[in-house]
Amino acid sequence: MNIVGILLAAGRGTRFSPNADQCKLLAPVTGTDGSRAPVAQHAARSMRAALGSVITVVGPDPGAPWGLLRELLRAQGCTVLACAPDGASGDAPAGMGASIATAVRASADADGWIIALADMPWVEPATIAALRRALQEGAPSAAPYFRGRRGHPVGFAAACGSELAVLRGDTGARALLERHPPVRIDVDDEGIVLDVDVPADLAQLPRPRGAP
Repeated sequence: MNIVGILLAAGRGTRFSPNADQCKLLAPVTGTDGSRAPVAQHAARSMRAALGSVITVVGPDPGAPWGLLRELLRAQGCTVLACAPDGASGDAPAGMGASIATAVRASADADGWIIALADMPWVEPATIAALRRALQEGAPSAAPYFRGRRGHPVGFAAACGSELAVLRGDTGARALLERHPPVRIDVDDEGIVLDVDVPADLAQLPRPRGAP
């Protein structure tokens, strides 16, 4: 089955950089393998390790530092798509819903999608692979849980494609998960609930696998 990864990277990250002059996705961070690399590079590596095809959606601004982000993601083997400002939000940057719709429409023949956030660098490839298997086994949607907390990425089967393709605004796919309750996948992966929102988050490190 052709399960396509969607890595969302169109946000401006204004909490990280109020003037939007720094791109948090390019900030170096220590990954679960101990290597130092930009936030988005770790996220893309995990997706690419588990899935054959990954589409990354970025904003429309080709200038620095956003142009560097596009180059980095292409170097990781991702197909990079630009998402224009969302018509539902006027001149605002593309929302999460619009970004998802852009990627789904570009991969309409897929058997399913796993949607991840580029500011979550500590998700393990094994978690993404577990979501892929759930979709291949017939789940309409699937989500990982760490100690009772639902996290990201989330997976959707092809039957959800028509709904994903018309998303708008910044609400993402939350409503779809309510209409298509996800199969719960319990994982020993704290990375599914850790993201980079402010500079202090770069110092986070997930607990070692199997630690109490």
